[in-house]
Amino acid sequence: MSSQISGPISSEMISRDYKDCDVEVKGFLLDSDPQQTAPSSTLREGNKQAQMEEAQRVPGETIKAIVKDVMYICPFSGVVRGTLTITDYKLFFKSLTRVNTFFDFFLLHLKLKVFQYPLFAFKYRETFPEDGWKIYDPVAEYKRQGLPNESWIISKVNSSYELCETYPALLVLPSNVTEDELKRVAAFRAKRRLPVLSWIHPESQAAIVRCGQPQVGPSDRRCREDERYLQTILDANAQSHKLCIFDARQSTVADTNKAKDGGYENESLYINVELNFLEIPNIHVMRESLRKLKEVVYPAIDQQRWFSSVDSTHWLEYIRLLLAGAVRIADRLESGKTSVVVHCSDGWDRTAQLTSLAMLMLDAHYRSLRGFQVLLEKEWLSFGHRFASRVGHGDGNHANSERSPLFVQFIDCVWQMTRQFPSAFEFNELFLITVLDHLYSCLFGTFLYNSEQERVSKEVYSRTVSLWSYVNSQLEEFTNPLYVNYEHHVLYPVASLRHLELWVSYYVRWNPRMRPQVPVHQSLKELLVLKSELQKRVDELKRDAASSHSLSSSSEHEGMPMQTTV
Repeated sequence: MSSQISGPISSEMISRDYKDCDVEVKGFLLDSDPQQTAPSSTLREGNKQAQMEEAQRVPGETIKAIVKDVMYICPFSGVVRGTLTITDYKLFFKSLTRVNTFFDFFLLHLKLKVFQYPLFAFKYRETFPEDGWKIYDPVAEYKRQGLPNESWIISKVNSSYELCETYPALLVLPSNVTEDELKRVAAFRAKRRLPVLSWIHPESQAAIVRCGQPQVGPSDRRCREDERYLQTILDANAQSHKLCIFDARQSTVADTNKAKDGGYENESLYINVELNFLEIPNIHVMRESLRKLKEVVYPAIDQQRWFSSVDSTHWLEYIRLLLAGAVRIADRLESGKTSVVVHCSDGWDRTAQLTSLAMLMLDAHYRSLRGFQVLLEKEWLSFGHRFASRVGHGDGNHANSERSPLFVQFIDCVWQMTRQFPSAFEFNELFLITVLDHLYSCLFGTFLYNSEQERVSKEVYSRTVSLWSYVNSQLEEFTNPLYVNYEHHVLYPVASLRHLELWVSYYVRWNPRMRPQVPVHQSLKELLVLKSELQKRVDELKRDAASSHSLSSSSEHEGMPMQTTV
């Protein structure tokens, strides 16, 4: 990915602490001979200049060390000999024995902590014609949905993040609830994540509302303000006499959470409320599933047991559960005209997966390139998905139990939808892969930190570049040539294992034996150009036809005899 936005390194980009290095790097063997005489300064400078010319960089990146005579043990090609360049952003390996053999690593796996730098996004200096930080304006997005209205208001009650530190500054809330009641409801919900509106149906006014679990505890505490609050949400939708709560968790886990002061809504206390458990496992199960999948696809693939090996990871089964849950939510709004409340434990993991997938199914705007960016900024970033904790940015503890591939799962679900509805999405597969690459790259500030409040305090919006600046500067790279904008078309993907498949282009793309001979992306670009040319020809033919019709009508009118009356 870095090669798309990189260039040659100039001598000015080598930092003052640059050195030829003998540090041992995981995955590489240094072939040093103590009897060998030291190279001359002329040869050393020549090697340094050659490496400067060949290594790739991004603006702001500096070389920290160059390691020569390195043997990389490639799981596909065996031993590869070359030179390793270490920058403050990545490892870069250039083969000296094979033609066009490059290995570009974004993570430093050093046995000793020789280098330790801040997140590279704060050093990245690329400029783009569009400011991606402006892609999401919450007021404009809510106005697009028809808000505010008589039942819902756009509130600044959380402008200082005091009501809920993991929620955005602007919230859509029921119009007739007092600030004191909001505080009581927030105190009753996990992490103070009170129910707030995410999306509203343009016709029925049925809403998607998200929140954290109620803190009923082992004694089944109740909060009358919370009960009245949900009744207010129900009353805002005149089309239905029921409010549907979708709890993403397994019912047994939700019961267990009562012992930890968590729990779920008691249907006998919440009038006209229906509670449904979606039985989706927690973050630890998902992390283990991805670990198993990694063992299946890398470094070697067992062709004889491919399907059974993938099945044993349960990865596609969990993708199915997410899609099935989102379809149930979308159908309740679209067909049942019923407002829904979605939560898991804290309301920032499975909740974000489900609400954003349901909104993607219901609202064609989110299926456009810019609309999808808005969806991510809104449902994932502003509403506090813990990207830093789940991805591990800047954290060297790879065994951290807080890590989990929730966002990767969501993007995988989106990819599955693009396979079932190839003309419904404006973006292509490369766009989804690019998003995931930069989820981990730390090149852009988009996915840094755990909440909007943290990003504001760290000055992310002024000190880093948005991923959307890069994406929107070359939209043709990420556009699906088959896209048709069906504005009011609701998608119901088939959530069946028979209709799901492993995303080989993402999970197995580093295996040279699995790559297509002709890159699919290149074929799509050519198809996009052809589509544009054909559309121009169609427009020309329409103009010619209209012009011919106009001339024909004029000739007929001139040839008609004049009628006179006496």
